Amino acid sequence: MKTEEVLNDLQRRFPNEPEYHQAVHEVLESIEEVYNAHPEFEKLNLIERICIPDRIFSFRVTWLDDKGNVRTNMAYRVQHNNAIGPYKGGMRFHPSVSPSILKFLAFEQTFKNALTTLPMGGGKGGSDFNPKGKSNTEIMNFCQALMLELWRNLGPDTDVPAGDIGVGGREVAYMYGMYKKLARENTGTFTGKGIEFGGSLIRPEATGYGNIYFLMNMLKSRGIDDLKGQVTAISGSGNVATYTAQKVLELGGKVITLSDSDGYIYDPDGIDKEKLDYIFELKNVYRGRIREYAEKYGCKYVPGGRPWGEKCTIALPSATQNELNGEDAETLIKNGCIAVSEGANMPSTPEAVEVFLKNKILYAPGKAANAGGVSTSGLEMTQNSMRLSWTREEVDEKLRRIMGDIHDACVKYGVESDGYINYVKGANIAGFMKVAKAMVAQGVI
Repeated sequence: MKTEEVLNDLQRRFPNEPEYHQAVHEVLESIEEVYNAHPEFEKLNLIERICIPDRIFSFRVTWLDDKGNVRTNMAYRVQHNNAIGPYKGGMRFHPSVSPSILKFLAFEQTFKNALTTLPMGGGKGGSDFNPKGKSNTEIMNFCQALMLELWRNLGPDTDVPAGDIGVGGREVAYMYGMYKKLARENTGTFTGKGIEFGGSLIRPEATGYGNIYFLMNMLKSRGIDDLKGQVTAISGSGNVATYTAQKVLELGGKVITLSDSDGYIYDPDGIDKEKLDYIFELKNVYRGRIREYAEKYGCKYVPGGRPWGEKCTIALPSATQNELNGEDAETLIKNGCIAVSEGANMPSTPEAVEVFLKNKILYAPGKAANAGGVSTSGLEMTQNSMRLSWTREEVDEKLRRIMGDIHDACVKYGVESDGYINYVKGANIAGFMKVAKAMVAQGVI
């Protein structure tokens, strides 16, 4: 395999899909040497089969708004690879949703899920529907209309969706309720459900907590055992960002930034527990904007900005893809940042990743660092199939162990000749090898 040849062919066949091409290029670059050491992979044309989704569903969703107007949106479900288990991945509701973004997310999800050690394949879905500013009734109408089309392609052993950007507990509940009615079964096909109907404890917290558990494993390789004295910049203000901040505070670190799509706040005094509780209420109860924090506490607010220019020792990008570019990365390095751990999916551009690796700082790609969310979704699936519930402590301990195992797998494949741990290379090779071996064993299908 030659990476550029494969990528050029994919660009020819699937033009105008930059996010998908970016994700594929990053993985292929890491695995090229290992792939070429296995001639059986090339004989079975494994690389093309692992890059191209098994199938993509694309459909119109028609729904009624509160004024009785008929509205339409596009929706998609990408079932990428089920070599090691049923398709598994979230649903995203956001105006930016496109086949390219969902293909990149499903591709990444395949390797992320493989890293968890749980039997889950990779998938992703979503719609260009924007829940922002919509009433509960409108969101319910949309979710139910979407399920009318999609439900036949889902199931506990087929495809198990979850939440993502724009899709929280409310949206999952509406989709699962309609799925359950149509399928006439209650098998926990969605994850991220409410505790009252099959959800798992600490699922909302899991991506943020898991990111910090992975970060702590990285820091221990540098002799750092806690976050005391560490100044942390976090982007986003949804579940991932806020629970990341909560765990940072618990471990003694200082959080100075959070953001949303309108801008970011910088609080030099630190976002303490009381202030963070206000953010939870602001975002989850009132669905407000992060600027309201700045108005309440009198701190700096930068409209339309990103927080990477603020001085910090740890950066945790937890908002969306490509939010941190090469210039941002250079600024972080100049300001003394020693570690970057990704809570979002592919938040760092290729140029930023190159800067991190060149400067040999601790850098954890999203497919490893933010795997805590889907890991706990996998634990939710297990609890549903066994018809039982684990305690918060049991789930948290299993999550810690999974994140430790993911870290160990990255180290196994990522240590370079000078001793530096390249977590990008390690995560890509570890995930790829598991999926590749499963595909070889199952033949040409």
